[in-house]
Amino acid sequence: MELRQLEYFVAVTEEANFTRAAHRVHVAQPAVSAQIARLERELGQPLLDRSRREVRLTAAGAAVLPYARAALEAVRQARTAVDELAQLVRGSVTIGTVTAHNVDMPQLLADYHQAHPAVEITLTTDTSDALIDGVRSGRFDVAITSVGSDEVPAGLAVATTTDQPIEAVVGRADPWAARRTVGLAALAQRPLIALPAGGGIRRQFDRACVAAGVTPRVVFEAATPDALADLAARGLGVAIVPGSVARERTDVHAISIRPELRGRLVLAWRATGPISPAARALIEMAAELVGGDA
Repeated sequence: MELRQLEYFVAVTEEANFTRAAHRVHVAQPAVSAQIARLERELGQPLLDRSRREVRLTAAGAAVLPYARAALEAVRQARTAVDELAQLVRGSVTIGTVTAHNVDMPQLLADYHQAHPAVEITLTTDTSDALIDGVRSGRFDVAITSVGSDEVPAGLAVATTTDQPIEAVVGRADPWAARRTVGLAALAQRPLIALPAGGGIRRQFDRACVAAGVTPRVVFEAATPDALADLAARGLGVAIVPGSVARERTDVHAISIRPELRGRLVLAWRATGPISPAARALIEMAAELVGGDA
């Protein structure tokens, strides 16, 4: 019994015609007839009733059909498994991140490289908006990006890496150095230091200001929260940073923003559409590292 015999048998059954089946499998009609005749001789029973205009299954043919389909599906899955393995051997993945995050990226890259040494890895940084768009478009296979507290960008799946308040920080000599809370209207009266527009924390802050009807005055921008805190520590303004930054430093004073704003870092990947085996392996490994599900 040969796979092509089963393939031709299924094709004739589904087309109910030898000529159409031959066209479907790209061989001459006599070849289809000959192979099915060989299959019938091997099984000792006619599988097809050829006495009518449309070819129909005999009782033996109806009994054989599900097994023929299962055999062909098993072969298809075996080929798919080999193709996926080949892609893991010679594939590539692209990771995008914001400039500051809490994921142990060196460990992730080392673990992935050890498991899949032939896969080419590209790592780059960008703003949160660009990262989200890049994952949607396929430019990035996975990204670490900032989103709102309850936000899941359309078309993406996410696993949270951290969720913390957004705070204002000032230098120890600043007039607000003893202040505990501050509203958005008061912040709008001070020179502000913030991440570039499009960054996750900056986006949350700008949205809150628009909702409150105030216009913030950003006089300095820097790429990382620590750089923002450095400028605030030197008396250049009020920095808008993740709450963890203030807890790690002694040269700035943290002030809670009211109403509370929160920033969430997430691991993000496409929720729908094709994902290469190399990318799927990376997503699963990264999700496990951050304690999420891929």
